[in-house]
Amino acid sequence: MLSEHNVEGDYLLPLSLAGFKSMPVKQFDKILISRTDSLGDVTLTLPIAAKIKEHFPKSTIVFIGKSYTQPIIVACKDIDEFIHIDDFLKKEEKSREYSNAAIIHVLPSPSVAFKAKKLKISLRIGTTNRWYHWFTCNKLIRLSRRKSSLHEAQLNFKLLDGLNITGAMPKPDEIAALHGITRLELLPSKFSALIDKNKYNLILHPKSQGSGREWPVGHYKELIRLLDDSRFTIFISGTEKEKEAIKPITEQFGNKVINIVGAMSLPEFIAFINACDGLIASSTGPLHIAAALGRDALGIFPPIRPLHPERWAPIGANAQIFVVNKNCSDCKKDAAACHCMQEILPRQLESALNELALKKSVK
Repeated sequence: MLSEHNVEGDYLLPLSLAGFKSMPVKQFDKILISRTDSLGDVTLTLPIAAKIKEHFPKSTIVFIGKSYTQPIIVACKDIDEFIHIDDFLKKEEKSREYSNAAIIHVLPSPSVAFKAKKLKISLRIGTTNRWYHWFTCNKLIRLSRRKSSLHEAQLNFKLLDGLNITGAMPKPDEIAALHGITRLELLPSKFSALIDKNKYNLILHPKSQGSGREWPVGHYKELIRLLDDSRFTIFISGTEKEKEAIKPITEQFGNKVINIVGAMSLPEFIAFINACDGLIASSTGPLHIAAALGRDALGIFPPIRPLHPERWAPIGANAQIFVVNKNCSDCKKDAAACHCMQEILPRQLESALNELALKKSVK
């Protein structure tokens, strides 16, 4: 059975698990985390930075990402430096900047993997199921995300075996305390003035930029109708590109909702989420940010693998999930026909929100 491996030069040397764990821990000047995909994925990756800092307090933690996700990365207190993937790929290979460094390929990328080897990063950690890692990495971890029963954030922790950070796999509620998103921008007064401290301030984020199954717009409209104006201030959020898709909501309800679609930069939106009480969305970045900030994060999910909440649920002390309790693959190839999302009724969300609003009112 294949386990962790140590790769030296052009040779792959099998290494027993016991031997691997007994290897001495090397100290590094820098430890790089490479994850260059979407906002939610990056948010779920941030907790490993806290664990790395715990074991390597003198190392500089560098996160390789993209411009879009930079605001959430730099908001994490455990990240010391951000580097854009394009700037990393342009690094001079004669430079000795990373001669005493380690890199963890959380999101496999051929270009990043080959560049890391050319830069002679001393420890390069990747998974066995990417062919190019066998040529570019010198520490391989056996890990298959698609078929795993673990949460995405837990799978990220598995890669820390490559740094000899071992032990029991942390549970989601243990990971929740490790996000470290504390470096928030001050919310501009024009946005903070929208918050009504006497009500439950709720963000509805209907779209996902195509990243997941979405709760029907009609269900969001019904939920708005059900919620009591005297108890809730409702905000509708989304990106500039999603304005047209969200118009059926913003135009129908007028003053009952506050339209903030495309109105804020991402740093401002992160600070605004933190200032509100709760957020409702399908599996998308703002949902994971809300959970990481300790807000009420109500996530709506399909039961289909690998999109199911066991893999992608928001991780936070005040996170909740709504999913149909059954195994289903009817719409695997047709997201628009996802009747499992349609079967989650607005009344269910209303009931949960009324409880949360009551809890806030008695504090």
